Amino acid sequence: MKIAIASDHAGFRYKEQIKTFLIEAGHEVKDFGTHSDQACDYPDIIRPAAEAVAEGKFERGIVLGGSGNGEAMVANKVAGIRCSLCWDLRSARFAREHNDANMLSLGERMMSIHAALEIVELWLKTPFQAGRHAKRLEKMHKRG
Repeated sequence: MKIAIASDHAGFRYKEQIKTFLIEAGHEVKDFGTHSDQACDYPDIIRPAAEAVAEGKFERGIVLGGSGNGEAMVANKVAGIRCSLCWDLRSARFAREHNDANMLSLGERMMSIHAALEIVELWLKTPFQAGRHAKRLEKMHKRG
């Protein structure tokens, strides 16, 4: 799978570890930054990753920050993006099954790296259930 990944300074350490995990699992990964733990403004880094996913250059995207909240908000400003902030396995599974989330947001300050890797793995392998959920997604996109 082709995956875009990006973080601000507060998500940098986990981004690097998740990127390695994804590559070792056979995924093609593009890192949109940041490339250090020096303070930066997350919209400058997250938006290009979200735009690349929305344009179909990548099948999925993963963004990280301290809490993941701001990163999810920025990504969701891009038309066609459904970025879900996940904090455990259940939220990650529902994000895919019910909402067909094409981007995942994680907070480095909110969980262990072990939990983050488990969430990423489950989120990537979980299919969209469609059915009644597909109708809801259509409504979401019609209304903005």
